[in-house]
Amino acid sequence: MISASLVLKAYYERLYELMEARRADLLSRMESLLAAEVPRRGFRDMNEDKLAAYREACIAFIDERLESYNPIGIQYTFGSVPSRTAAELEFQLNWYNSRPEFTELVATARSLAAEVASDGLLPGAVEELIRRSGAFPDRSIIEAYQAAPALQKLPDYIVACAIEEIVCRRKSVP
Repeated sequence: MISASLVLKAYYERLYELMEARRADLLSRMESLLAAEVPRRGFRDMNEDKLAAYREACIAFIDERLESYNPIGIQYTFGSVPSRTAAELEFQLNWYNSRPEFTELVATARSLAAEVASDGLLPGAVEELIRRSGAFPDRSIIEAYQAAPALQKLPDYIVACAIEEIVCRRKSVP
């Protein structure tokens, strides 16, 4: 049996690999989602310059998410902050509540880890975790935005939907 921690680390690493490999498709889907969402929600005073700014914000959020999944990224460069402390800080900074989603992700990782007898079966467990859970914290972002759409939430929402569709191969929007 392997640890849930190992499954989660491999999960984030696999999301990083998939985002890297599908970056062009991710950017293309982000463009089409953004172009459809702005008129659908009737956001006022949206001109081409503002739309371009939101497009740039989406690209920055994709890069930020990619870096957060990167197994050798900047988060590993400056010493080790306990993961519980880092998670608490992230939960406080976000406009959406991802605690329940994270709890479910960990529970699913534990369940899958209990089923895996050797490291050779780890990739299959990771793919199953992605299939079941998507990319954390996408579900929280999507649900919070859909409950109360707002322009300041738009880049996070667009990126979460694009990642779910392109990286996780899951339907993200109704």
